[in-house]
Amino acid sequence: MLKRTISLLLCAAMAASLLTACSRNGQQGSASSNGSQSTSTPVDPDPQSDVLRFSAMSGPTGMGAAWLMSGKGDEGLKLTSEVVADNTAIKDALISGSVDVAAIATNLAATLSTKTDGSIQVLAVNTLGVLYVLEKGDSVHSMADLKGKTIYAVGQGANPEYILKHLLVQNGVDPADVDIQFLSPQEITAKMASSESGICMLPVPASTALMMKDQGVHVAVNLSDAWEELGEGSLPQGCIVARTQFIEEHPDQVEAFLREYEKSIAFMTAEANRSEAAQMVAELGIAPNDKVAAMAIPQAGLTFVTGEAMRTMLENYFAVLFEANPASIGGSMPYDSFYYGVD
Repeated sequence: MLKRTISLLLCAAMAASLLTACSRNGQQGSASSNGSQSTSTPVDPDPQSDVLRFSAMSGPTGMGAAWLMSGKGDEGLKLTSEVVADNTAIKDALISGSVDVAAIATNLAATLSTKTDGSIQVLAVNTLGVLYVLEKGDSVHSMADLKGKTIYAVGQGANPEYILKHLLVQNGVDPADVDIQFLSPQEITAKMASSESGICMLPVPASTALMMKDQGVHVAVNLSDAWEELGEGSLPQGCIVARTQFIEEHPDQVEAFLREYEKSIAFMTAEANRSEAAQMVAELGIAPNDKVAAMAIPQAGLTFVTGEAMRTMLENYFAVLFEANPASIGGSMPYDSFYYGVD
C-alpha cells in the first residue's frame, strides 16, 4: 500500500472547481465551469474490465490529475477520463457504477459513503484548503473583523459554508452578526466589480481570476491559515474516492492508479513544470485559461496523502463538520472501512 505523503500548502481562493466540487450550485455535464468542453477521453459507460474510468470535478479538486488525464502516465494503466462541473452528475455516476474512481469534495465523499452503506472508499486526500476572504478595501485583517460586515460567499450547504461559520464562531463572531450572501462565482465577481469596498469568499481558481481582473481586490484572510491557527490540523477539501466493488475486484488497478496519480501531483506541483501544467489544466477545462491556471496551481493546495495520515486528517475535519451540522457529512461519522489502506 502507498503510505507516502506529499503536501503543498497554499493560498488564494475560488473557482468553478473546488467550489463546484463543494457547492450545490453546479452546471450539468462534462463541461468546465467556463463552459468549454473537456478535452479528456469521455468515460466509457460499459468498458472492458481492464479499463479504469475516472472522473474529476473542475477546479482545484481536478487539477492534480491533469498530467495523468493528459495521457502522460504509464501505458500499463488503461484509463478513460472526463472533467465535470456538477456534483450531482459525478455522484450519480459513482452510485450507478459508470465511474470507478473520482476526484470530489471530502464532505461529499463522506456523505456518499454513509448514504450508500459504504459503497465508496476514500483513497487519498488530494486538495488542501483553497478558500480565501478577499477584500476591495482595507478593513478586514482577521476573521473577527467580519463582524457587522456583508460578505459574498460560495458554497451554501457545503464545505465553504461550514468552514466559514466555524471560523467565525471560533474567532468570537456569531454568524448571525455577519450578512452572508451566498451567490455563484459569477455573481460574486459582478458584485465585487461594482463595489468600492466589497468583501467575498472564493476558492481557487475563481479567486485568482478575480484578483487578476480587478487589482483593487486582495487576499484579506487565508482560511487555511485561520484554520491551522485553531490547532485543528490541515484543511482537507478534496479527495480521491473509488467504488468499493471496483477496489475489491481490481486491486492491482487501484494501486497502479495511485502510483500514477502520485506522479501526477509531483509533476503538477513542480515549479519547473508550471507552464506545461497550466496548459494541461486549461485544455481540460479545469481553469478558464492557462494564465489563470499558472497563478492558481501553486495556490490550489495540491497534495497526496494516504493511509493513516489521510485518516487522521479527515477524521479531525469531519468531526468539526459533524458538530456544525451532522447532515454535512451524511448524518454520521464514516466507518473505519471508509479509509482505504488503513487496518
